[in-house]
Amino acid sequence: MKKLILSALAAFSFIAATAQPPAGNANPGDWYGEKVQTANAINIALIPAKLNDNPTFNTKVKAKVLDVCPKKGCWLKLAVNDSTTAFVKMKDYGFFLPTAVKGKTIVLDGEVKMVTTSVDELQHYAKDAKKSQAEINAITEPKKEIRFTATGITVVE
Repeated sequence: MKKLILSALAAFSFIAATAQPPAGNANPGDWYGEKVQTANAINIALIPAKLNDNPTFNTKVKAKVLDVCPKKGCWLKLAVNDSTTAFVKMKDYGFFLPTAVKGKTIVLDGEVKMVTTSVDELQHYAKDAKKSQAEINAITEPKKEIRFTATGITVVE
């Protein structure tokens, strides 16, 4: 019985430890997922026009991180321009980023497409971001947004 309790406690500790974003300061040169070479990255502001010509494509972009999931570091919000943002998920949840990446500039490699995000999913992300219940309840419409699936991210500034 003692071994069973200790095993359960060890498993719970492991699960609790993995539910945290990775530690670290996200310094220039740090990388997550596959290592991304920063040369030839395009400015993310060019993506909306490119999506008009091609609904899904692979690219390497440079962008500023506006927000990061405070629960696990499993998603990012990037600035595209003054009025548009892009949402990033990590491919197959294969890696996460520290919350310290917020405000930093990154180069991301992966697939980009325009998607319509459901109300349930938007509310889930708002809950992850620790928004108030009033802010979560105010989400009543799906949102068309730029979505990246990142295979790798390198911090550049």
